[in-house]
Amino acid sequence: MIRVFISRDSTALSLGANQIADALQKEAAAKGLEIELVRNGSRGLFWLEPLIEVETQSGRIAYGPVQTSDIATLIDAGALQGQQHPLYLGDIESLPYFKDQNRLTFARVGIIDPVSLDDYLAHEGYKGLQNALNLAPEDIVQEVTDSGLRGRGGAAFPTGIKWNTVLNAPAEQKYIVCNADEGDSGTFSDRMIMEGDPFVLIEGMTIAGLAVGATHGYIYLRIEYPHAHIALNQAIQAAFENGFLGDDILGSGKAFHLEVRRGAGAYICGEETSLLESLEGKRGLVRFKPPLPAIVGLFGQPTVVNNVISLASVPIILDKGGEYYRDYGIGRSRGTLPLQLAGNIKHGGLFEVAFGITLREILYDYGGGSASGRPIRAVQVGGPLGAYLPESQFDTALDYEAFSAIGAALGHGGIVAHDDTVDMAEMARYAMEFCVEESCGKCTPCRIGSIRGVEVIERIVKDIEKDKNTILLRDLCDTMIHGSLCAMGGLTPAPVLSALNYFPEDFGINIDTDAA
Repeated sequence: MIRVFISRDSTALSLGANQIADALQKEAAAKGLEIELVRNGSRGLFWLEPLIEVETQSGRIAYGPVQTSDIATLIDAGALQGQQHPLYLGDIESLPYFKDQNRLTFARVGIIDPVSLDDYLAHEGYKGLQNALNLAPEDIVQEVTDSGLRGRGGAAFPTGIKWNTVLNAPAEQKYIVCNADEGDSGTFSDRMIMEGDPFVLIEGMTIAGLAVGATHGYIYLRIEYPHAHIALNQAIQAAFENGFLGDDILGSGKAFHLEVRRGAGAYICGEETSLLESLEGKRGLVRFKPPLPAIVGLFGQPTVVNNVISLASVPIILDKGGEYYRDYGIGRSRGTLPLQLAGNIKHGGLFEVAFGITLREILYDYGGGSASGRPIRAVQVGGPLGAYLPESQFDTALDYEAFSAIGAALGHGGIVAHDDTVDMAEMARYAMEFCVEESCGKCTPCRIGSIRGVEVIERIVKDIEKDKNTILLRDLCDTMIHGSLCAMGGLTPAPVLSALNYFPEDFGINIDTDAA
């Protein structure tokens, strides 16, 4: 029987993947052809979705982007046997975009049926957990520490240190919480993992539980991710039924229970303490720190809070060893990072590479330049609170410290490109406006500062006491940076100040006159 793969990823679905799957099955049946249709995750090449892959003796042959009107001609041309067609792409893994990747966390995404435990096991799934069951908690934490894994969210805090803190915190009950409230603009790696390989997240959380002595975990899922919700619950059910979750994991006598909780639809709940408040059934307000969640977290107990990519990176570390993972990357940035390209970019999608690649390589070698064909003028890295980088900084290496040195942050690995038609003053105003909408309101610098920020930027653009208001805007940003309770208010000035510093002409500021 012919095996055909069509993605069930949200992006592919939005581009018509379900309609392609239905049309293919109907056309094949009409021609007396038997096919086994596998709904896999996306390979991350979104400009080629909907993508069809056909399993042949020489590998999986891809065709795309496919429309329903193409189905009949594909079958007539022998596409189900891997034959040529105008949409023929060949072996997807040999394409330049794909072949130079370092797929560690995303090794199975796009290859397997996401909710098939048999598929997961056949592709080296749960090897990390099996190794972890034979290790003492301290040794599991040491492997993660040795790997150099850092949080794949905003702060890039060393995962091993966080786990070690929870391990050594005395308590009868501890928790593992996965922050799956992926709300940054231009980011979708968490969603792709949960939709395309949910078992790797479940395995990572189970290993985390064994490492710190936690017997219960929660996935706090962004409410706008219905397909991930379905996939996660299906995978969790299969894991329970087959002994990979529950009171006696694989006969080890060790327990770990896991459930999905849907988020409250607020950006601020991506901040770990606000997330914990929401999980407890309260309004999503930021907590004062200290105490840290690792000491006093969910329900007042020691809690590991990591995001999806951090936890999904753990299974390969426990499978291959900390040194194997650490061999990828540069400096203190070890391993790989799934990068997400969005905005005005020709080849939007996701690819996973080791740290060290430059932003210019990402934009042009992988992204193919702007979709409009115009020069890329500014790039925002790390979500709506990330700094805007000008072309002069495109040679910065993908490295936490290198980005910090230029006043930027990698954050979740989201990269949004803008061509030379962008109005950076408008982008700065939007950053403040975003904070107005999403602030939890607990601290004054964030709650009031963002409102005043919008007003001041509008006065600058309208040439109302421009010099005075420019100074005022900088002072306001300084207050937000140093006075805000959390990163929401503390990082909102990053896009504003970077736009002001690198693109002053968009604010009507004459650099020479200003300097004089």
